[in-house]
Amino acid sequence: MALKVGIIGLSGIGNNHANCYNQNELSDLVAVCDIVKERADATAERLGVKAYYDQRTMLENEELDIIDVSTGGNENGSWHFEPTMMALEYGKHVLVEKPISNDISEARQMVAKADEQGVYLACNLNHYFTPPAEQAMQYMNDGHVGEVVYCLHKMGFAGGEKSYSPQNSPRVKGFPYFHVKAFLAHPFSVMRHFCGDITHVQAFMSQPSFRKKAGDLMVSINSIHVKFQSGAIGYLLSQRGDTTFGLGGWWSVEVGGTRGTFCIENCIEKVTFWPSPGTEDAAVPEKLDLGASSGSIVHESGQSDFGATFPLRISAFLEDVANQVPLNQIRASGRDALATLEYTWAAIESYEQGGILVRPHPLPTLKGNPMTQNA
Repeated sequence: MALKVGIIGLSGIGNNHANCYNQNELSDLVAVCDIVKERADATAERLGVKAYYDQRTMLENEELDIIDVSTGGNENGSWHFEPTMMALEYGKHVLVEKPISNDISEARQMVAKADEQGVYLACNLNHYFTPPAEQAMQYMNDGHVGEVVYCLHKMGFAGGEKSYSPQNSPRVKGFPYFHVKAFLAHPFSVMRHFCGDITHVQAFMSQPSFRKKAGDLMVSINSIHVKFQSGAIGYLLSQRGDTTFGLGGWWSVEVGGTRGTFCIENCIEKVTFWPSPGTEDAAVPEKLDLGASSGSIVHESGQSDFGATFPLRISAFLEDVANQVPLNQIRASGRDALATLEYTWAAIESYEQGGILVRPHPLPTLKGNPMTQNA
């Protein structure tokens, strides 16, 4: 039986999600809600569902399995807390937009509430729900990467001084950490997906002179060095239209191990794998010139539209809920989203204190379920 879904917030991302649910056989989109009546009515009419203008009214009048929180707010996250907490209080499963919140205390409360209620809380961390990411993880699971040594991640919109214009939206203007809070959830989630928990963070941040001249407060260039629990090291370079990245495009992640290295380019487009010399499908070391590497294996996805990540991610969420996976095994969980915010807060602290080394706040312990675990 299809899962009954209601959506809160119907700006661009909410309508994007609504389209995904409407086209997925695992879901039955029955209601949408927005405090702006015109937005709710327009989506409801377009998709043939019921419109609400108050979340509690929707919760009390519809039998819903899932609430999708697609609200925004300051730094793209200040309106996530209240609707998520209300949905959780009503015992509904929730998919919330990223960042899980723009406030670390609120994010911790959201994760704790879902645990208390025994329901799913997941986040739209959609960047690793792609064919290239699946292929990359297959390389890791099959042992072709070996022990992870490093992770390099670049993410940033193409731009520069000629294309720059100040953002006057109230959710952006006046918030120096808008980019940091609204954007870094994605690269941190990808790095953690492939390499595990981060234990140490050091950050340097800046902005180009054209932002300073315009009175723009945003610290839009982020250089972040991390250490993973495994002992691997990582580097994240992020920017918001201040320059144009070269190799790898606007989005690339490279993970190198003792047996091989992969690089995903432009999120959904392709993954390239380089086996280490002497490993299967690789040249023997003595046949390589100094500094040379073995040949590469390229997997093209056949897709270039980043928008394709949204239905893939939402489909994964619906599958997890429909299959009733253990609560701590839902993909891109609230806890996973909280981790990205803990790393973000650590990066901000490091930057504000001149680049000191910071250890992120520990994540809540995974307690497990006695009904699904062996004694």
